[in-house]
Amino acid sequence: MAGDWTPDFELARRIRFSDCDPAGIVFYPQYFVMFNGLVEDWFTQGLCIPFEQLITTRRIGVPTAHLSVDFRAPSSFGETVTLSLGVMRLGSKSIELQVRCVGSDGAQRITMRQVLVTTSLATHQSVAVPDDIRAAITAQARQQGLMAPRQ
Repeated sequence: MAGDWTPDFELARRIRFSDCDPAGIVFYPQYFVMFNGLVEDWFTQGLCIPFEQLITTRRIGVPTAHLSVDFRAPSSFGETVTLSLGVMRLGSKSIELQVRCVGSDGAQRITMRQVLVTTSLATHQSVAVPDDIRAAITAQARQQGLMAPRQ
């Protein structure tokens, strides 16, 4: 995405010892753990749809169907980074995200395209993006003065 990309949700994240390898930099699979936490926080804090209720009560899952990742620079133990995501496309049964990790120096560490698919946890089959999630994503885009995500 271009430099003028505006995220729909972001949060600061301190790089912990448990995130790092012996060289003191983030062991790359840990970024996926951080980004999964970002998605959970986006649902709960950004969309006001408690993620734990989505999973445990409503039995709706949002597993990842596709990832495309560019690792650009390492992040180090003790550093604070900004994790952000933006909705690029809202499909009938999927949500395509742009996810980023940026250092306090402004340098991009990771960029990722992620496709989430809404599923029934009872059948493990894809289902339509629930109306409240669709409405919350659309409202979030409008609130930021952006056009609604591509359908």
